Amino acid sequence: MRLTCMFSFILLFGAAGLVVFIHLQDPEIVHQQTPGIKYNMGFQQPKKDCVSSNKQDRRLRKNTADRVVTVKQSDSLHLSENVPTKLQSTDRRQSSITFAMKDQQKGEEINPIRLHKRRRRFIIKKSPILISMNSSIFNLPTLKSEDRNNNEWKNLYQIQRERKRIMRETCSKYKSNNRRIITPYHVSRIFVEDKYRVLYCEVPKAGCSNWKRVLMVLNGLASSTKDIQHNTVHYGNYLKRLDGFDHKGIYHRLNTYTKMLFIREPFEKLVSAFRDKFEHPNNYYHPVFGKAIISRYRVNATKEALKTGSGVKFKEFIQYLLDVHRPVGMDIHWDHVNRLCSPCLIDYDFVGKFESMEEDANFFLHLIGAPQNLTFPKFKDRHSNEERTTTKITQQYFAELSPSQRQRSYDFYYMDYLMFNYSKPFEDLY
Repeated sequence: MRLTCMFSFILLFGAAGLVVFIHLQDPEIVHQQTPGIKYNMGFQQPKKDCVSSNKQDRRLRKNTADRVVTVKQSDSLHLSENVPTKLQSTDRRQSSITFAMKDQQKGEEINPIRLHKRRRRFIIKKSPILISMNSSIFNLPTLKSEDRNNNEWKNLYQIQRERKRIMRETCSKYKSNNRRIITPYHVSRIFVEDKYRVLYCEVPKAGCSNWKRVLMVLNGLASSTKDIQHNTVHYGNYLKRLDGFDHKGIYHRLNTYTKMLFIREPFEKLVSAFRDKFEHPNNYYHPVFGKAIISRYRVNATKEALKTGSGVKFKEFIQYLLDVHRPVGMDIHWDHVNRLCSPCLIDYDFVGKFESMEEDANFFLHLIGAPQNLTFPKFKDRHSNEERTTTKITQQYFAELSPSQRQRSYDFYYMDYLMFNYSKPFEDLY
C-alpha cells in the first residue's frame, strides 16, 4: 500500500512539472524563428572574445527597437542612408546587405510580437557582427580606363579574380555554415590605414614588416620606407588595429575599405620562422618555446640546453608543432593563415603572394591610387646578411624528417595549401 502511494505521488509530481514546463515555453521563439536567422538556444553567455562594452550593452537594452543587421545572399543591393553609397564593385551580385531599420517611429503603432522577438534577438546575438561568408560590397577596385589596354595590368587583374575564386570555392566546400559571426578576435590581426582606406591582415614571414612600413608612409607617418626601423614597425604602435574600433567602426571598414593579405608557401614560411626564431639569439622564443621543446623532445638534454632553450633542432620543432598536447601554445609565426586572417569570414579583395611580391604589391598600390614614387621595399628586414629562405633551403630542412612527419606537416597546413592554390611540396605526399 505504501509503495502504491509513493508511486502515485511521483506520477502526480512529474505531471505537474511537465505542465509548468510547457506553460513556460516561448512559442514565438521555438516555432516562429524568422527565416534566414539561426538562433542558438543553448547560447547563454557570449564567448570572451565576443563580449561587447558595457556602454554598448546598456544602449542595446535601453533601445530594443534599434537597428537589426540581417545579412543574406541576394541579387540586389539595399543600403541604409547611413552607409556610404559611393562604392566600387566588380561583382555586386555576390551578396547583399539588408538593413531592417527600426519600426518604431512617430505616429506608428508598435507591434508587441515583433518587439518581443527583437528583444530576444538582441539577447542572443547582441555582441557579434553579422556578415555573410564572402560578402564584400567593396570588392577589388576596377581598372582605370587608361589601364585596360595594359596587358600586364589586365593579367594581374585576372590573377586576382582567379585567386579569389579558388578561395571562395574552398570556403564553400569546407565551411558548411555560410552565415558566420565576426568578432573583434577575428579582426585582431588586421591593420587599418584610413587615408587610402586599406585593411591589411598581417601574416608573419610574408613581408609583413615592409607592408607595415608602406602603410605608415601612406598614412603620412613617414616620408620613406627606408627611414623606418624594425622596432618602430613592430613596437611603435603607430598603426591602428581593426579590433580597436567599436562595432560600428569595424563594420563600416569591413564593408567600405579595400581588404588585402599576402601569403606564402606554408612549408617555406615555416622554415623561415624557424630560422629566424631558433637559429639566432632571441630572448623570448628561446626561454619560452626552446626550453619547453628541448625538455620534452630531446633525450639526455644537457643542463645548459635546458637552462637556455637555445639550439632547438628542426626535427624537435616539428615534433612540438604536430603534438596535440604540445607543451607551449601556438604562435602566429607558424599558425595557419586560415586562422590568422579568417578568409572564409572576411572576403579579402586582394590576395598577394610572397613569391610574386614585387609585382603583386606594386599592382595593389597602383589600384588604390598610392603615390607613384611609393614602391614596395626590396630589402630584407632582419638578418640581412643571411640568404632568404628559398624552396631549395626548405627542402633541405624537410629532408631531415621522416616521410610520416612530412605528411603530417602537410596535413597540418592542408587548408592553406588548398585555399591559396599551392602545389604539394614533395612528390610522396598524398
